[in-house]
Amino acid sequence: MGHSHDHGHSKNKKALLIAFVLTTSFMIAEVIGGFVTNSLALLSDAGHMLSDAVSLALSLLAFKLGEKTATTAKTYGYKRVEMLAALCNGVVLIVISVYIFIEAIRRFKEPVEIASNGMLIIAVLGLLINILSAWILMRGGDVKGNLNLRSAFLHVLGDLLGSVGAIIAALCIKFFGWTAADAIASILVSILVIISGWRVTRDTVHILMEGAPQHINVEEVKNTLLNISVVKEVHDLHIWSVTSDFQVLTCHLIIKDNETQSVLKEATDVLKEKFHVEHVTIQVEIDGEFNHSETTCKV
Repeated sequence: MGHSHDHGHSKNKKALLIAFVLTTSFMIAEVIGGFVTNSLALLSDAGHMLSDAVSLALSLLAFKLGEKTATTAKTYGYKRVEMLAALCNGVVLIVISVYIFIEAIRRFKEPVEIASNGMLIIAVLGLLINILSAWILMRGGDVKGNLNLRSAFLHVLGDLLGSVGAIIAALCIKFFGWTAADAIASILVSILVIISGWRVTRDTVHILMEGAPQHINVEEVKNTLLNISVVKEVHDLHIWSVTSDFQVLTCHLIIKDNETQSVLKEATDVLKEKFHVEHVTIQVEIDGEFNHSETTCKV
């Protein structure tokens, strides 16, 4: 399992590195193009690409630090850095999108002339770069299971939507002279990105607060342990995530007979097989030999 986890991180890092190079290279061109064409949609997309570049760099750094071995001071190592990076990325997504939203509203009141031809060319190139980056992250990394990578992927997806919005706006300006399309496209994309940023931020805070993993039903875990023949009671049951793909469980089991080793093996096996929890710590107590009434922490 450890080898598989390391291999997954290696694929995630490679995908992030390629996406980082692509994003950073085109971001510079898009910033220049945005100022030359005077397009807010392009500048908003460039702003998202800047946040993407920072996001991808943070995610790469988080994966690198997460590989450092545990110490006596940091017994889980630096794995939580991934969650801090995901939190930063989620907040940055929201902040940049809110700024673009406000700027787009201002553009309605103070419209500016936009060079639609240049805007269209840059937006199409941006779309191609974003599609390639998104494809690399989806194909080469775990964008569903790893929150750190998912937060970086959402940055790229936000840029992809921004490019689509910029293309539509450029076409509307070119063929119909409708300059408001630039601001409208910026507003719509900003709203979508704000929603995505909020979801990543919410999920990351849940993990940092050591909430139970969303895919694990705590009551179902408890009932599964109680189904072990010699287990009489389960208490002090705690389940949390160190990172989005590293779950931890601790509990106390009160058993009827002195069959500690067999019940430990059966409990850890069922937790790994049914709930995919690899890091399990169980304290076994013989019924009647330990007074747990004063120390029990109810679930």
